[in-house]
Amino acid sequence: MGCGGASVLQGAQSVLLVSLTLTCVGLVIVVVTNNNKTDPGTTPPSPPLYLIGLGRADCTGPPAEVPLMGYANAGQTAAGIHTRLFSRAFIVDDGRSRIVFVSVDIGMVSQRLRLEVLRALEQKFGSLYHRQNVLLSGTHTHSGPGGYFQYTLFMMSTKGYIKSAVQPVVQAIVKSVELAHENMRPGRIFRNSGKLEQSSSNRSPQSYENNPRDERDRFSEDTDKQVTVLKFTDGDGDGIGVLSWFAVHAVSMNYTNRLVSSDNMGLASLMMELDKNQGLPGEGRFVAGFSSSNLGDVTPNTRGPHCANTGLKCDYVNSSCPVGGTKMCMGLGPGVDMFESTRIIAENIYKKTKELYSTAVEEVRGSLHFAHQWIDMSNVSLPINSTHTVRTCKPALGHSFAAGTTDGGGDLNFTQGMVEGDPFWDGIRDDLVGQPSNETQDCHRPKPILFSTGEMSWPLPWHPTIIDVQMFLIGSVAVLAVPGEMTTMSGRRLRAAVKQELQVGGAFKDLEVVIAGLSNVYTHYITTYEEYQVQRYEGASTIYGPHTLTAYIHHFTHLSKAIRQDSVSDLDPGPEPPFFSSLFSLLPAAAADNKPANTSFGDVLDQVYPLYRQGDVASVTFVAGNPRHSGDIRDKTFVTVEKFDNNTQTWTVVHTDASWETRFHWLKGADRQSNATVEWFIPHGAPSGVYRIRHFGHYKEIKNFRPVILPYEGQSHHFTVAPSYYSAP
Repeated sequence: MGCGGASVLQGAQSVLLVSLTLTCVGLVIVVVTNNNKTDPGTTPPSPPLYLIGLGRADCTGPPAEVPLMGYANAGQTAAGIHTRLFSRAFIVDDGRSRIVFVSVDIGMVSQRLRLEVLRALEQKFGSLYHRQNVLLSGTHTHSGPGGYFQYTLFMMSTKGYIKSAVQPVVQAIVKSVELAHENMRPGRIFRNSGKLEQSSSNRSPQSYENNPRDERDRFSEDTDKQVTVLKFTDGDGDGIGVLSWFAVHAVSMNYTNRLVSSDNMGLASLMMELDKNQGLPGEGRFVAGFSSSNLGDVTPNTRGPHCANTGLKCDYVNSSCPVGGTKMCMGLGPGVDMFESTRIIAENIYKKTKELYSTAVEEVRGSLHFAHQWIDMSNVSLPINSTHTVRTCKPALGHSFAAGTTDGGGDLNFTQGMVEGDPFWDGIRDDLVGQPSNETQDCHRPKPILFSTGEMSWPLPWHPTIIDVQMFLIGSVAVLAVPGEMTTMSGRRLRAAVKQELQVGGAFKDLEVVIAGLSNVYTHYITTYEEYQVQRYEGASTIYGPHTLTAYIHHFTHLSKAIRQDSVSDLDPGPEPPFFSSLFSLLPAAAADNKPANTSFGDVLDQVYPLYRQGDVASVTFVAGNPRHSGDIRDKTFVTVEKFDNNTQTWTVVHTDASWETRFHWLKGADRQSNATVEWFIPHGAPSGVYRIRHFGHYKEIKNFRPVILPYEGQSHHFTVAPSYYSAP
């Protein structure tokens, strides 16, 4: 073979191309192995850089009597299921490091929840998954069961620590990680981003407008419209999952809702998964996580706040109404009711994500990095110049915290924008929980303090002081785990600071920085210093004082510097958070069930009609037991809609209680009697045919002075679904 020639040697499994080139310095040999049998002369693709594993698990808790977490409305207790909740885990391994990102359909990840998950992961996997490489992020649905906190303020609003609500979430997170761990295969990651309009607006524009004019002028809008997508493929290039970040509150389902619901972000996940998996919700290989971001001042109620009793716009400064105050001032839209609004926003997010997923061609390459510290956020001191030092404060909530927001107003006569205290409420506060110290009042100015939670410790501390700061670097994508709700401008400042630090000296070029909100521990809001001065709800809920954002920027850039300098191992882990052993619960055990005379559990009280058209609502009501008696309901269902197959003479499940098309309502009546109503909103594309609706549950009775839990089921009459009278436009 002469100089520069080539020889092709073919084996049974591969083609080996050997090129020999004689040069003045000797013999250069280049060997390329191509298992796809690429024709000689073409350049085969590089091998996948990562091992990737994805997993999904049902985390739905008790859909009855447990308070829903988000609006702090005592009367908003669960009474059925709108859509089920899921935990979605994404594991990436580069051969040197491994990270786990988990997106969970809950209001927020609490410190207690994270600590219980880490303990459970350690029992199952040893030291493989730990505080540094596991990131837990909540989607921020306000319609998921609460009861998973260990600090008094949160426990008071959700009837304490509710083990039956905590365990399904802990077990589902662990199961989703376990499934991802078992499914790890060589794969690739691609990134993409784009702008999503008409799906979000700023609910506190007057706070945003208090930021410096030159800073605001750098941005065309007062919310972040960007959707950032990571596309995951297997080694063959087939899509296996997607992670999407978008800044919007999951409050399309408002405070009148009592059905467990994943709201707009969770529904977007279901839409993407159903599109790819073509099965029932929660089934199939493809996993779609839609994660929260810097959503602190961002609402999906895009028609803006109006007075519910007059239809007129609310007061701009205080977000209140002449009659009814803040409670009557509600954000509306884009749909005619909360269900339609949820669907519209979810569909918008899903469609944009799908578009970005399908066009993602920029491959994420590079090593994985992670960094984590615990910080005492009540005691951070930072020099901002040669003569001036700022510091954070012990936790405290301002008067405007009690006013709520245009997504859910408070019941009392508080308004947003209160920069002075109220003698009446201050007096009640002093008598009940004590007056804030002068030090705390001075530290939080101009916030008038309603609850000095950092100085309240009975029966347990009211707010966390030890919090997590954590970040991942997946090649050219940095993910910041923010333990709260950052406003739009706060997120912009944090992302810019982290990007600047990581790129010192030309490192980490072409970097994308995303914020994963509601992560690891919940600390309410994070506003800019300027937004804090206005003291709307977000500023009043920035519990560590006006310099909270400054402290977060400092600590996240500190982590970034450690990653850039490869000195993460030198980071001080910080003070470990507490794991309280004596937690209280205010939720009594569910009572034994009763039923009407001459009936059995599962009997039909209100029967379906014999004929429905596409677009109609089929409804049936059963004698029911308390859903709390069904125990662990994960991977089960209270409802099925079934279609009869004439060919096989069998019934096929077409919907469950996880489906958007169904609603499972539980109504507790007098004398411990209750019933369950199942609604099926028949899609316009539903095939014609014969259907039935089934309900499954459990009831409790007392036998020989002992409680006994027994299963039951009920079934509607058969009914026919026929085409709509009107053809689709």
